[in-house]
Amino acid sequence: MNPSPNAGLFCELYWGESLAEAWSVGPEHLQVHAAPDEKALVPLYGFTLPEEPFLLAERTEHGYRVFVPPNVKLERSTKRDAFHGVPESALSRRDGRTSVELPEGTTLRLTEGQLHLLVQHSVAKDREKQSRLKMVVLVAAAIALFVSMPLAFLAGGPDPETMQQNNARALAAAREKTEARRKALGIDTPLKPISPSEQKPRTDGGTPLPVPSHLGVQ
Repeated sequence: MNPSPNAGLFCELYWGESLAEAWSVGPEHLQVHAAPDEKALVPLYGFTLPEEPFLLAERTEHGYRVFVPPNVKLERSTKRDAFHGVPESALSRRDGRTSVELPEGTTLRLTEGQLHLLVQHSVAKDREKQSRLKMVVLVAAAIALFVSMPLAFLAGGPDPETMQQNNARALAAAREKTEARRKALGIDTPLKPISPSEQKPRTDGGTPLPVPSHLGVQ
C-alpha cells in the first residue's frame, strides 16, 4: 500500500441541518477510529457502534476505505452533486463489516436518526494552495506599490515654471496685505521731502538788542 502523502480526512457531524462538530484527521494516521470519547480521533456520539473504538476509515492506494456502522443509511455525492444511495455493487462485505471506497472528490453521508456524518478528503491542501497564491499576489502588489510611489512623485510633481509662478503669486499677496495694513494705520501716503530752505537754521524770532561796548557781564 502506498497512500498519497497529501491525503487527509475531514468529517462533519450535523444534528438535522445544524453543524454540531467538525474534525480534520492528518495524513499521518493510516487508520481513523471513532468512539463516544473525546480522546478518539473522531469523538462520535449518538451512533450505534458495534465496538469501541470503531474503525471508521483506513488509507488505501486511491484514498480511503470507510467502514459503515450497522444501523446507518449510506449515501454519497460526487463533485458536490445531490446525495443518492450507494449501490450494492459498490459495497464490500468482509468479516461482518461493510465498507465503501472514498475516492477524492466524493463525500459520504452516514445517517442514523437525526444525525448525519459527512466524510470526505481533507480540503486543507487546497486551502494551503489558495493561501500561498494569495500571499504571492499580496507581495507582488506591495512591491509594485513601493516601486511606483517615487515614480509617481517625480512624474506628478510641479515643474520649475509652475513653482516660479506660485512664488510670484505668494509675493504679490504679501504686498497686498502689507499695503492694506499701512492704509488702515493711515501711513499709506509717502512722506514729503524736506526742502533746502527748511533745512537752514532758524532764529528764535526775538528783537535784536544793542549793548554798549563798556557794558560788561560778570
